[in-house]
Amino acid sequence: MLMRLFILLLFVAVPALAEEHMLVKKNEFRMDSYTTFFGGQIKDLRVGWESYGKLNDDRSNAILITHYFSGNSHAAGVYSKDDEEPGYWDAIIGPGKAIDTNKFFVISVDSLVNLSAYDEHVITTGPASINPDTGKPYGLSFPVVTMRDFVNIQREVLRVLGIKSLYAVAGPSMGSMQAIEWASAYPDEVPRMISVIGSAGADAWTKALLDQWTWPIKLDPAWNNGDYYNDEKTNYPTTGLTQALALITQVALYPDFFNQTGDLLPKDEKATLASSVTNDTEIVKWLMQRAGERVEGMDANHLLYLVRANQLFLTGMEDSLTEGLKRITAKTLFITASTDLLLMPYHAELAYKELKALNNDTQLHVIEGPLGHLEGVAGIAKASQWISDFLQE
Repeated sequence: MLMRLFILLLFVAVPALAEEHMLVKKNEFRMDSYTTFFGGQIKDLRVGWESYGKLNDDRSNAILITHYFSGNSHAAGVYSKDDEEPGYWDAIIGPGKAIDTNKFFVISVDSLVNLSAYDEHVITTGPASINPDTGKPYGLSFPVVTMRDFVNIQREVLRVLGIKSLYAVAGPSMGSMQAIEWASAYPDEVPRMISVIGSAGADAWTKALLDQWTWPIKLDPAWNNGDYYNDEKTNYPTTGLTQALALITQVALYPDFFNQTGDLLPKDEKATLASSVTNDTEIVKWLMQRAGERVEGMDANHLLYLVRANQLFLTGMEDSLTEGLKRITAKTLFITASTDLLLMPYHAELAYKELKALNNDTQLHVIEGPLGHLEGVAGIAKASQWISDFLQE
C-alpha cells in the first residue's frame, strides 16, 4: 500500500533517461452509473487508464497491472521527452523487458478514491468529486468501496476495448490484492496471476496498523468530519495528511535503510532537543519535509477510503480465505520482500501454502534488499527473470 512518491524521496536512484522510454498518455473512462459491491450508487464515474504495447487481433495478449495504495495507472513510460519520472514499474514493462510490450498489450487503470485526487495525471472518482445530485463534493456521503469495486471498474474498461479475458494480471502491494481478487472473482478470465509484496487478506495486525494512518487526519481540526471542501484548499487537513504520509513512509522502509538515511543528515543538536520537547530531530524534519512536499496533489478523505478498502479485503470477498482461494484456477506467482515490515512475507507465504494445498500451480520467490516494502516497486528489477519465465510458461 505504498507510495510511488517515496521512490524519489528515499535517495533511490530514478532511472536516467539515457534509454528511450515509451511515450504514454492518460485516457479517460466514464460510466453513467455504477453500483458498488455493498450496493452504493456512484453517478458519472470517471477513471483514467494507460496502455503500453499493441493489442493483437484476437485480443488475447492483454496484461493488466493493478497499482498500489498511493500509485496510479502510470506503471511505465513517460508523458513527454522532458519527463524525468518514468512509471513505477518501468524497469520491467517495455520492449524486451520482463513484461515485454513487443508481445503484450499492457494496461493499467486509476483506482476509485485514488489518493492523488488533484494530480493532473490522475483521473478518479471519490469523496472529492462532485455529486451530480447535489452539485457539491461527495465528502463522506461517497459510498465505501472495495477491491472488488476496483476490479469491476477495470473489467468495464477492458470490455470497452473488446478484451474478454486477460493473459495475466499483476500488481504490487494493494495492487496484489486486486490481482488475486481478479483471479478469484473471475477465474475464467485470468489464467495467470502475479502478486508482489502483497496479501490475500487483511488480518487483525494489518487492519490495526492501517487504522493508525487514519488518526492524524481524523484528529486534525481542519478535517471537520470530512466536510472541508467548501473551504479554501489551503485550509484542508494538510497537517493530518502529512503526518499520515510520514507514518506510511517509515513503515514502508526497513530500519537499516532508514538509519543509513539518518546518517547522511546533520547530527542532532543536543542543546536544541534538550531545550524543548517540541523541537524535532533531524530525521523527523527530513521525514515531514518529504511527506509535505507531495501533499498538495492528495486528498485526506481519499486516504481514509483507501484504508477502509484495504481493511475490508479478503480474497473473493468471502467469509474465509480458503473459500476465496478455492475459486482460483490461474497459475500463481507470489513475490515477497524479506525486509518488508508492512505486508510481511508471511502474508504471501500463507496464500502460497493454501493454494499449494489446493493443488494450484503456484510459485513463491523472495526479493532480498534493504528497501523493505519498497523492494516490490523500486527493487522490482530483481524479480525480472521470475516474472519473464512465469509469463512464458
